[in-house]
Amino acid sequence: MQCRQCAADLDRPGDYCLVCHTANADVVVLELDRERARVTTIDDEDILGRRVVTTTPEDGELSGVELRNFAGQVADEVHRKRPEEVYVTGDREVIDAVRSQLHYECYRVEGENPVDRVLERRGEPALEVVEASAAEKIGGTHSTLIGDRDGMRAIETVAGHPHVKKIIPGPIDASGSSARGGVRAKATRADEGGNVRLLIRDGSSVQENRVVTTANDRELGEHVRADLNEALSDADLGE
Repeated sequence: MQCRQCAADLDRPGDYCLVCHTANADVVVLELDRERARVTTIDDEDILGRRVVTTTPEDGELSGVELRNFAGQVADEVHRKRPEEVYVTGDREVIDAVRSQLHYECYRVEGENPVDRVLERRGEPALEVVEASAAEKIGGTHSTLIGDRDGMRAIETVAGHPHVKKIIPGPIDASGSSARGGVRAKATRADEGGNVRLLIRDGSSVQENRVVTTANDRELGEHVRADLNEALSDADLGE
């Protein structure tokens, strides 16, 4: 492929041109599994190319080094393009590792065909990222949180999501039916404005917390909800 500005040869489709300093792609989609990553490069509505990066997971002390190296290879593919937007889906551990090596905001995309999903939403604004600490996002008139330390961990897990603006704790209802032991948490179906409810259960007690997101409709709110429930599950707090 040649640069669209100066026609210089590019090593890979969609690479940033180092001759005339022109970007040749505006979006990269990362489908990240623990052993395999697919990097799709898009310009406008055209798929310029796909590249697969693989690894062999290690055990013990080498596991962290191997994951960082794998994430570094994926991040290098993104840096070569210098895109305007990066979309990610897949294994949360790999996503976090890749994010730590990127200087781009990463937007979650869900569904069986994430590339098609991104192409369908071209031209629509990406979700705003909230640059605030988890503590700054927690507010409201009810300061008591259910579940002690695990309840706070559930709140902080949700508050740490980049598309969550605010969490407003609600009153505690102690009249519910007893659930399985330990604190469990779940984000409920998004409303028309893209906001969700975080239900935290501790035995027979339930607390409903309002979660304000940067989504502006139910469809986008459902993507945030799925992401939140995945994060809670990874923290061993999901229902």
